[in-house]
Amino acid sequence: MLNIRSYNLGPLQTNAYLLTGADPGRGVIIDPGANPAALLRAAQDMEIEAVLLTHAHFDHIAGLDEIRRAKKCPVYLHTLESEWLGSPKLNGSLMWPDVTPPISTEPAEYDLAEGQVLNLLGLTFRVMHTPGHSPGSVSFLCGSDLFSGDVLFKLGVGRTDLTGGRERDLIDSIRNKLYRLDEEVRVFPGHGPRTTIGFERQCNPYVPM
Repeated sequence: MLNIRSYNLGPLQTNAYLLTGADPGRGVIIDPGANPAALLRAAQDMEIEAVLLTHAHFDHIAGLDEIRRAKKCPVYLHTLESEWLGSPKLNGSLMWPDVTPPISTEPAEYDLAEGQVLNLLGLTFRVMHTPGHSPGSVSFLCGSDLFSGDVLFKLGVGRTDLTGGRERDLIDSIRNKLYRLDEEVRVFPGHGPRTTIGFERQCNPYVPM
């Protein structure tokens, strides 16, 4: 059983997720955005097994240093974005000086790749490489719960005009990977409310079936 708590962090209201399984003393964090104080309070008595990054844009990593200092936990990121954590140009934090200072942090401890299976919290997380929003974007599937980052939103999709973005890849990732999941799979995106695969297949105007 996966327990999911969501936190809207930073000026772009990025969804960070705190996950727990059968043991409430162990957790996993997905995409820690800026000002993660509420997230850290919730996790203060937990051992954090991992921080999973769906991609390395600044709004999804702005709280990473604070989490690392407090919890001493490893970070997982797709290999195609291995240099992004240390590069304000690549992670986009140089583009919006009115929103964020330049962000640079240490590399991830572990690389992610398509088809990889992570054993965390006594559960399995399947890594799906879903590029398009960024070259190393991934989605994490645990049971019937999908964490889609900025690939698929409720009635929307991720932008493709940032570094390494490509609309054709994004559409392919959604149509040929995410839409092939069971319709009851719940989608927890990087921004906005949750949805389901079935609802998006039927209603998403950007990627119709």
